[in-house]
Amino acid sequence: MTIEEIKDRLKKMERYSIQLKIEGDMTDVVGNSHFGGVPDVPDNFVWPVFETDTFDDKTIKPRPLSFIAQFNCQELAAYDRDGLLPETGVLSFFYETNSQRWGFDPKDAGCAKVYWFEDIQNLSKGMFPKELEEDFRFPAMKITFEAKRSLPEYQDFAAGLSDKEYIETWDNFEKATAEFHIDNEMCSKLLGWANIIQNCMTCECELVSRGYYLGNTWKDIPKEEADYAKQHSSDEWLLLFQLDSVEKEDFELMFGDCGSIYFYIRKEDLAAKNFDKVWLIQQCY
Repeated sequence: MTIEEIKDRLKKMERYSIQLKIEGDMTDVVGNSHFGGVPDVPDNFVWPVFETDTFDDKTIKPRPLSFIAQFNCQELAAYDRDGLLPETGVLSFFYETNSQRWGFDPKDAGCAKVYWFEDIQNLSKGMFPKELEEDFRFPAMKITFEAKRSLPEYQDFAAGLSDKEYIETWDNFEKATAEFHIDNEMCSKLLGWANIIQNCMTCECELVSRGYYLGNTWKDIPKEEADYAKQHSSDEWLLLFQLDSVEKEDFELMFGDCGSIYFYIRKEDLAAKNFDKVWLIQQCY
């Protein structure tokens, strides 16, 4: 592909993200956006659990997920330039941080959960389950927002190319993206394109959702299934939330070796405000 061809395609693929700055003490108001602390939930909320062993305990049993963050959708509306998120309510994110599943196994379903609580008036401060250890209860921190343009990284852009095209297009892709003057450094964000550490994650979401285990290689995946994922997954799956490492005084949350976690959702599910089938992937260096 020529530089001009790549630029034309990138213009069509450009999205807006909401970059997140996580630092400082939060204002303790029900329904506000914040990292950590306790979630604001309805009276009938059942804290999610995931049946797993951990690094330190090989007993397989239900374990409470950690509360990661919640976002007030009305606060986000001014930064959601593509109009993808719900306009009201609260989005809450949970992840089982004791086992830190990677998302390459269909059995990882349930290690992460996303909830949309439509009516903030029905929410109140939740309570940690007693089974959730202190190490997996995170300090409450304020989140601020900034709308940012976002381009795909090469793994997403070139997922559908042949092996030969994948190699040959790289240099021109670098030159083309430089002309957009878009900062694509690792950060925490909502929406936009992921900062990829390893491989194309929309491909992984598509294949794992079809029941394929990706912990080894793709050699056992039928060619037509693999080809479909490469060609179409970036049109069907969207990054919902990317969380980088979080630090505060004597607290640090890190995923693997300086990694990130990524919550993905199908476009049709996001449009329908259906967050039941969100898929989480962890990548690290």
